[in-house]
Amino acid sequence: MKTLLLRVTENILLCYPFQSDSCPKLHRLTVVKVAMYVFMVLMILTTVFGNLLIIISISHFKQLQSPTHLIVRSLAASDCLLGSLVMPYSMVRSVEGCWYLGDFLCKVHSSLDMTFCISSLLHLSLISVDRYWAICDPLRYKMRVTNNTVTVFTTFIWLISFLYSFTVVFSGISAVGLEMLILQTYCVGNCVVFSNKQWGLICPIFTFFLPGMIMSSLYMKIFHVARKHAKVMSERVTGGLKSQSSAHRERKAAKTLAIVIGVYLFCWLPYFTTAALDPFFNFWTPVVVFDALFWFAYFNSTCNPLIYGFFYPCFQKAFKILISTYFCGIKHSNTLIFKRILLSHLFQASQ
Repeated sequence: MKTLLLRVTENILLCYPFQSDSCPKLHRLTVVKVAMYVFMVLMILTTVFGNLLIIISISHFKQLQSPTHLIVRSLAASDCLLGSLVMPYSMVRSVEGCWYLGDFLCKVHSSLDMTFCISSLLHLSLISVDRYWAICDPLRYKMRVTNNTVTVFTTFIWLISFLYSFTVVFSGISAVGLEMLILQTYCVGNCVVFSNKQWGLICPIFTFFLPGMIMSSLYMKIFHVARKHAKVMSERVTGGLKSQSSAHRERKAAKTLAIVIGVYLFCWLPYFTTAALDPFFNFWTPVVVFDALFWFAYFNSTCNPLIYGFFYPCFQKAFKILISTYFCGIKHSNTLIFKRILLSHLFQASQ
């Protein structure tokens, strides 16, 4: 028996060479594998350390601990956990075409993947509501939205994301009616979560398309109101520079957060569209294509800290302080002066 298996594996590489029900490995040139590993490792490191920098910045500087930034910190935590707990294992599965950690950890991995995806979308929805109230109803915003209120909502988001994801994956409710297909396609070393036609629509609609439409409509309203405020400000003959600069910062913050949401929708739209249509076409999408769509969606978590770093002045200043003081180890006499100057600008930018 072993001799027969060895002869078979001469032509077909298997995930588990000495098991007859093993999945086949993907045939890739060594150069291609190395290139994929390098690209994905760089992406993972950027995701983890970029979002970690946002978390540290908001936690370290009290000037950044506004309700909006606390939501951003929770969003960054979701992206950071995705980069550290999900992406490394997805990398090995994508490059090798094999899952080496067993069925139970496959379900845990899939549940965490879904958790952080839903958590990110719900955080972005919460940010859009926060910005809507801040710009469209500024007089009641400070009474409605406080740090305690945001903490309650973000905690609820994490709980609902965990409960939904782990319940769907471990109960197998999304695969009801696909038992024969699962038996026919099962092999050792595979890690796939099947969705029937009903759940193929339910999950994308309620976790992506519907929230995406709500966020888009809110931001259309936000930009309409912001443009109206800008027009009023420009028509005033007299008026404080402080109120004008405050309106300018609100518009800029709204645009930056709109870019974050736009990138999220752009990155995740191909995956959710394919996931919704795939069950209706007898799961015709190749595994390689699904992997590519997954990594394109993961790229969103890499982009978020880059967007904040390039477009958000208060984060730019915070990053400079942290990197120069703690990462570069600058300890000469001008460091304290440099830090005080940046902190003063940081306080002004966060107002």
